[in-house]
Amino acid sequence: MEVTRDWWESRRGNFTLYISQAVLKEVALGDAEIAAQRLEILRGFPLLELNQAVEDLAAQFLTRSNLPPKANVDAIHIAAATVHGLDYLLTWNCKHIANAQIQGKLAEISLDFGYELPILCTPYELLEG
Repeated sequence: MEVTRDWWESRRGNFTLYISQAVLKEVALGDAEIAAQRLEILRGFPLLELNQAVEDLAAQFLTRSNLPPKANVDAIHIAAATVHGLDYLLTWNCKHIANAQIQGKLAEISLDFGYELPILCTPYELLEG
């Protein structure tokens, strides 16, 4: 959490931040008071559309990569960032998203559909710049 806080305070202003409806669903989970605080922080961020292209690419990620079926929301996050042409997907999910063993195949699938996979990384990797 400290690295996230440091990134948020020192580097956030160097990037245009986007979210999707999938992000909003995730941050709304858990303790209601804390969830409300998270949702308040995200209010006003541009919202990426979870359109058919995103859904189709996410399905391909699940079918053709080593993402497990239970990682369907992670596939949506990756596909949304990819389809909308973002430079980075910032996450602490190192199991299914910021994972070098998965990224190569995701990049290959993205290219097959005419997209470039964004850099999938943690806030720590974007702390210095």
